[in-house]
Amino acid sequence: MSIQSLRALSFSQSLYHAEVLMARESITPVDAGCQTYLNYRLSKLGFTCEQHCINGVKNLVCKWGVGPLNFAFAGHTDVVPPGPLDKWQSSPFVPVVSQNKLYGRGAADMKTGIAAMLATTERVISTLDDKHLTLWWLITSDEEGEALWGSSWIKQYLDEQNVHLDMCLVGEPTASHATGDKIKIGRRGSLSATVIVSGKQGHVAYPKSAVNAIHKASDIVQALTSYAFDSGSDDFPGTTLQITHMDTGTFTDNIVPGTVRIEFNVRYSWQFNQASLTHLLTDLIYQVDNHAQVTFSRACEAYMSQPNHQSGCLIKNVEQAIKRTTGRYPVISTSGGTSDGRFFASPHTQVVEVGVPNTTIHQINEHIYVSDLVTLEDIYTDVLLQL
Repeated sequence: MSIQSLRALSFSQSLYHAEVLMARESITPVDAGCQTYLNYRLSKLGFTCEQHCINGVKNLVCKWGVGPLNFAFAGHTDVVPPGPLDKWQSSPFVPVVSQNKLYGRGAADMKTGIAAMLATTERVISTLDDKHLTLWWLITSDEEGEALWGSSWIKQYLDEQNVHLDMCLVGEPTASHATGDKIKIGRRGSLSATVIVSGKQGHVAYPKSAVNAIHKASDIVQALTSYAFDSGSDDFPGTTLQITHMDTGTFTDNIVPGTVRIEFNVRYSWQFNQASLTHLLTDLIYQVDNHAQVTFSRACEAYMSQPNHQSGCLIKNVEQAIKRTTGRYPVISTSGGTSDGRFFASPHTQVVEVGVPNTTIHQINEHIYVSDLVTLEDIYTDVLLQL
C-alpha cells in the first residue's frame, strides 16, 4: 500500500497517540506511564520490550527482527515543567486541538515525535523484512534533566549486549517553520564551568589593605571572552563562550569583596573534545590567577554524522523521504543545543534528527499544527520503507 493511501487511515491514530502521551504529567525524570503505553503498543506488534528503572529514570528498550541492519528510533518521554498555569489558555496536560493546532506540554518537544514513530511503526511493520532489519526503540525519561541515567545508560547497555547501531533517527523538534524544512546531523558540545576567585576582604576606604576579588575576576572574564576560538564552517557553528553568572555573596557598598564565583558555558565545535577544551580553559584562567579554583560540569561532547557512501545512508534516506513528502529538500544543520543523539553517534552510527517545528518548545501554550504531525509521520514512514 502506498504512503498516500495509508495517510488517511493513520491520521487519527497519530494524533491519538500524541494525545495519550501528552495527557501524562511526565516532568523530568518522571515517566508517568508513557513508556508503559509504548510497551503495550509495541509488544502487540511483536517487539520484545524491556523496561529499566535506573536511579529514578525510566528507560525503554524494544527490539524487533534479527537482521544485520540495526535501525533505531530514539527519543524521550519527559518534558519540562509547564510554568505558571494561569498563563496557559488550557491545562498543559490536557491536550487540546483548536484551529488546527495541538496545544499542550510536549506538543513540540517531543511527544508528537514519539507518536509519529509509533503510528509509523504500526503502519509499516507488516511490510518489513525481519531477516534484513533489526528495529529498535530507545526511549528515556531523562533528556531534559541531567541526562546521566537515560540515553547514556541505554548506549552502555547496548554496548554490553554487543549491539552496534547503523542508523539512529531522533524525533527532536528540528524544523524552523514546517516539518521537514530542517534536519540535524550533529550538535555542538557543551561544557559548563565554575571559577572561584579569592582576594582579601577589606574596607573600601583602605583599598591598599584589601585585594578586590572582582577586579581579579574581571581579568579572568576578559581573558576568556577575548580568546579567538574557531569560527566554524558552513557545516558546523564555531565555538562560543558566555559568562552566565557572577556572585560575590551578600552585598555591602563599603566592603571590598574577598571572593567571587564566576559561572560560564562553552558551546564547542568538533575541533574540541572535553579534554582539550578543559585544558585550554584552565590554562587561560591560570595565566591570570594560578590560585583560582576551577571545576567543570555538564559536559556534552560534540558530534557530526558523515554521509555513508559505502552502504545505506540515513542522511540521504531522510532527505529523499522529505523531498517525496513535502516537495522540497531540507536544510542540513548542526545548530541548537545538545540532544541525546550525542550518546548514540559514532563513526559506525549515523544519527539524524528530524521533527516538528521547534518555535514553541519549553514555552507557555506550547503547540504545533496538526498537519506538521501528519507530515512527520509520512516522512518516518518513507524512511522505514526505504530500508
